[in-house]
Amino acid sequence: MKVAIFGKSFNPDFFEYFKKIMEMLDKREVEVSIYKSFYKFLEKEISLDSQKFTFYNSYKDIDPQCDYMLSIGGDGTFLEAVSVVRNLGIPIVGINSGRLGFMADIAKEEIEDAIVDVFNKNYTIEERSLLQLNSNNEKLFTDFNCALNEFTVHKKDSASMITIHTYLSGEYLNSYWADGLIISTATGSTAYSLSVGGPILAPNSNSFVISPISPHNLTVRPIVIPDYHNVNLRVEGRSDSYLASLDSRSASFDQKDELNLSLADYKVKVLKLNSHKFYDTLRNKLMWGVDKRN
Repeated sequence: MKVAIFGKSFNPDFFEYFKKIMEMLDKREVEVSIYKSFYKFLEKEISLDSQKFTFYNSYKDIDPQCDYMLSIGGDGTFLEAVSVVRNLGIPIVGINSGRLGFMADIAKEEIEDAIVDVFNKNYTIEERSLLQLNSNNEKLFTDFNCALNEFTVHKKDSASMITIHTYLSGEYLNSYWADGLIISTATGSTAYSLSVGGPILAPNSNSFVISPISPHNLTVRPIVIPDYHNVNLRVEGRSDSYLASLDSRSASFDQKDELNLSLADYKVKVLKLNSHKFYDTLRNKLMWGVDKRN
């Protein structure tokens, strides 16, 4: 078996859990490949025999034959792991080194049981849709133009709003006068979109959510659309440039740039333990539906 490990950093109290992960992988003679910058972080605190591992820096040199990728961190780290795996079809296992994790949903107290479940194949593989951005600006997200959670346009300055003219497969939807606009996948419906009042979607909903950020008109609300639509955006305002983001990656663009969003032609595989259910996660981590009368 081959396992890739991706991460950035974590708090000192997680090192004992990381050591346990490595011990369990070593005991089962798993071939381990570690993200190189993550290894440099690890070797400052713990002793690792570099002769036991191979290393990778990016999508270009990761072994496509890996059986799993362990993403160690939070949901932000998980999103970066997606940008490394891309269309290789390697299932990502999210191990949470902090507190709240929606995609990185394996808590540190569960690690030993979770690793056993992975080896015993006591899990399901969920395929999550990605948003893909295409633009006439050839310099906009040239390395990786997809997002697991959302695409966002946002004003740069703190004064004036922007106008986002929005079309669905060529049909005019609305001109949003707002601070920005979020186009979210079903996976991303529990992220930035939720914080601006967007609805929660089940992961297999096959839908996008369009949510305005601080809209000027009170009648404008988030809308759920089928994900077969192409979403075309044109932004105008007083500024010379605006901000576009795909998950945690951001870039500037200007008014002459057209932004075209669509469903990517591949999906990311996410490993979910059979003991972890989406609606349980809503209740336990988002405190969804909590009422002291229940």
